[in-house]
Amino acid sequence: MGFISGFVMGTLVGIALVAGWSRMMMHRSTKRISKAVDIKILGSLNRDDLRKLCGDKFPEWISFPAFEQVKWLNKQLSKLWPFIAEAATVVVKDSVEPLLDDYRPPGITSLRFSKFSLGTVPPKIEGIKVQSLKQGQIIMDIDLRWGGDPSIILAVEALVASLPIQLKDLQVFTIVRVIFQLSDEIPCISAVVVALLSEPKPRIDYTLKAIGGSITAIPGLSDMIDDTVHSIVSDQLEWPHRIVVPLGGVDVDISDLELKPQGRISVTVVKATSLKNMEMIGKSDPYVVLYVRPVFKFKTKVVNNNLNPIWNETFELLAEDKETQSIFFEVFDEDDLSQDKKLGVVKLPLVELEAEIIKEFELRLLPSLDMMKIKDKKDRGTITVKVFYHALSKEEQLEALEEEKKILEEKKKLKAAGVIGSTVDVLGGAVGGAASLVTTGEPAGAGIVGSGLGAGAGLVGSGFHALSKAGKFMGKTVSHQFSTSKKNGNGSPVIPADGAGS
Repeated sequence: MGFISGFVMGTLVGIALVAGWSRMMMHRSTKRISKAVDIKILGSLNRDDLRKLCGDKFPEWISFPAFEQVKWLNKQLSKLWPFIAEAATVVVKDSVEPLLDDYRPPGITSLRFSKFSLGTVPPKIEGIKVQSLKQGQIIMDIDLRWGGDPSIILAVEALVASLPIQLKDLQVFTIVRVIFQLSDEIPCISAVVVALLSEPKPRIDYTLKAIGGSITAIPGLSDMIDDTVHSIVSDQLEWPHRIVVPLGGVDVDISDLELKPQGRISVTVVKATSLKNMEMIGKSDPYVVLYVRPVFKFKTKVVNNNLNPIWNETFELLAEDKETQSIFFEVFDEDDLSQDKKLGVVKLPLVELEAEIIKEFELRLLPSLDMMKIKDKKDRGTITVKVFYHALSKEEQLEALEEEKKILEEKKKLKAAGVIGSTVDVLGGAVGGAASLVTTGEPAGAGIVGSGLGAGAGLVGSGFHALSKAGKFMGKTVSHQFSTSKKNGNGSPVIPADGAGS
């Protein structure tokens, strides 16, 4: 009897244990499924969604990595770098050296590489983000960091001295946008577009050291080299500017990839008030330089001995990307005996403009756009401008692009004739895009901004609208497309000099 009762009790306990274990496993499975669903839902939320749910209790340590890590690619890049560096050294030197000559500042007669090597340290790819795919395209953003050991020596020749300058401790932080244009023929990619994103701003840090001399032998040399590097990066590589490289060894249509002007801007420089006086005797002689791109700068007339000058001069500029570009205004004090002094600078983002509407802005001048480097932060006065934005039609864009070839030839003639030293020189009242100096009927004399020099030469041809460049990149054509424009009468309104209609 005891055996039977023990057997029954053992069986019942065993069945109960099995049933309890089974029920527990089913409960755990259900909870796992529920948590997986919750995690999936949370994974689809962005930062703004979480802020709405959490309110003020949102933890700042939560991050949303947009770039995928590619450690495997960095390993391969480190192995390939000796070969890449050797091949790229020749290409970069041949491509950048002409740009140094084009963008060299006034006061420097020659700027070239005497030694150039990319070194042994490869760049590091922090991550890659694939953007939303367009039909026939793959768009990738590459987070690139490079703290390399290149050997770069610049041979600098100026009016006062000549000396070699070494670039040391070079560091590059930027996001590279690469667009692959797909094709149905091998290698299935017809062209590659390369550009540096403007946000976050590309950062290039380095130190300059004179070899066998002092860098102070050429006054302002460090700032001039910094300005040259910044101009080349912003005007050649920074989005929307780009390099287009056809691939495949066959002729392909890359017109859709090339940079085209999207809008025409009529800018009236009205006046400035309370400018800083830079003269020991008398008052400053101010004038304004304005541009969207450094290679197309426009200059107002000089108002002598006046800290509250009135110009009322109208110019036309071109924009390739209204969302990312700005109009820059630089006010200088003309000096016949020394370098012109900068009184202030300010930029007006084009995103603040409305199409087909005249807007007036009173902009406060700054000592520099990078205020972190400036000690003297006193008020520099204001500048008043009126701006009108007109979106170009496709027909106007194509017509402007056709003019670029002619403009390149005109630029080459001027440079060969010695009328301009580089493509960033400002000639008279209007150089670059289709700029109209409405208020003055004077001939456009050549005046180099920042140097106080006047060449007094008239423009060859009918004014300059744009510039196109072509180079060679590893045997393939590289197209640098620049802003273009047309003469007045193209259908885009010009603001009257007196501001009528505003």
